[in-house]
Amino acid sequence: MLPWLSLTDETDPADTPLGKRVRDDVLARILAGDLKPGQRINEPDVAARLGVSRVPVREALRELESSGLVASRKHSGVFVRELSVREVADLYDLRAALDAHAGQRAARLPSPARAGLCAVLDQHTASMRAAADRHDLHAYYAANLDFHWALVAAAGNQTLARHYRDVVQQLHLSRLKNLSSTANMQASMAEHAQIVAALAVADAGRCAHLMAEHVTSSHARLSGG
Repeated sequence: MLPWLSLTDETDPADTPLGKRVRDDVLARILAGDLKPGQRINEPDVAARLGVSRVPVREALRELESSGLVASRKHSGVFVRELSVREVADLYDLRAALDAHAGQRAARLPSPARAGLCAVLDQHTASMRAAADRHDLHAYYAANLDFHWALVAAAGNQTLARHYRDVVQQLHLSRLKNLSSTANMQASMAEHAQIVAALAVADAGRCAHLMAEHVTSSHARLSGG
């Protein structure tokens, strides 16, 4: 699961708008792979399962469409999006820019906050290493997302974080096809170590460059380029 979805929502479920409850449920099913790219989302089934009318279901699906996760087809219904090769490449370009900006801002944090962030990133790197050692691609993928999200969250820019979430959630649609090999994981971990080293000495320019280069290299590895 994506790291920001594990955050505790202190809102009383009874006070949560129906559309948001439906959206969160459908989103979770898409990201868990229960609803797969290209699969039609049956509105009556969603409404019956959640005990709501079709109105909040349509509202939720419109919101998910605006975030790029589903697509409406005239006279056919709403489907989980299937990303083209070009769309994936464009999303990686955007993610590289967002990650670079996050890295630059994080490297400019005060020393205590930066040291704390480096400790958190070291923990995520250790989790990636352990996952690689046992050839657990899914656990590696999750720890990798945690690493990047920690940097984005530390940047302290809510607009950046929102756009980052949208981009990664769209890229998540192709995750099962594009999980890295063990060899690629080793290269990725070496890049993560360089990022943490630049962050530790507050080298904002190098941190930004390494973040962008890492995302670009990850796309190349996943696409076989």
